[in-house]
Amino acid sequence: MTESLPRISKAVIPAAGLGTRFLPATKATPKEMLPVVDKPAIQYVVEEAVAAGLDDVLMITGRNKRPLEDHFDRNYELEEALSKKGDQNRLAKVQESSDLATMHYVRQGDPRGLGHAVLCAAPHVGREPFAVLLGDDLIDPRDPLLARMVEVQEQHGGSVIALMEVEPDQIHLYGCAAVDAIGESDVVRVTGLVEKPEQADAPSNFAVIGRYVLDPGIFDVLRRTEPGRGGEIQITDALQQLVTGSGEGGPVHGVVFKGRRYDTGDRGDYLRAIVRLACEREDLGPEFRAWLRRYVTEEMQAP
Repeated sequence: MTESLPRISKAVIPAAGLGTRFLPATKATPKEMLPVVDKPAIQYVVEEAVAAGLDDVLMITGRNKRPLEDHFDRNYELEEALSKKGDQNRLAKVQESSDLATMHYVRQGDPRGLGHAVLCAAPHVGREPFAVLLGDDLIDPRDPLLARMVEVQEQHGGSVIALMEVEPDQIHLYGCAAVDAIGESDVVRVTGLVEKPEQADAPSNFAVIGRYVLDPGIFDVLRRTEPGRGGEIQITDALQQLVTGSGEGGPVHGVVFKGRRYDTGDRGDYLRAIVRLACEREDLGPEFRAWLRRYVTEEMQAP
């Protein structure tokens, strides 16, 4: 463990994507603001960071992302209207998002990939370890993945990525990690990384999912990382340099996640995430599950 590094307190959330898979809904609304039940997807991500002890949040935004800032800001007119109505329940929900964390924003400018988005955070992060949370991956709050990753980084130093086993025919959709066991049930040493390999070329079925705890040395590596797949600066390529020891910020460990993850970046998975979360809500679940059972039964009986 590197004792000179302070406890992690900063989270970076890249949110500059165009959300083209959800057009036309995202023509004028950021994809991060699409509701998952009754909260925008991005709020779940900020809540996860705060639950792990990271109360300083930087969002990397782009054009047409002003609603993100508005959501985490105060809305005095709405609060006053709800207060006059005596609607304390909705007032608390409105105020909750603005009281979550200390929020900061910077624009990415040119969309040059996740690695470039992370590099935009360098002036704010400085020389501290920090977390990166991708908004398309929602992690169930009952499965504290990020808190575990912070713990592993404090124990081993370097950088930590989140890994999840997927079916071999799905690995081409993800960054893929080659790993060695180190004697911990949920932690492995990462020995290699490749971005979206073909199934035959994949070193494992461990997929990199959207949570990272990074040593600040990643910034120096990103500055000299050439554009890779898709003409973008890939965080996977930069992490590979840390794995091989060609950049400050290693070693790289992986936390193998076996909990509940909701992918909101795909339309089908987005709908499934809403159904799952709605079913588990105490205020919505009983009635919604009963309706869902009736609906499925009727569909199965339909000619």
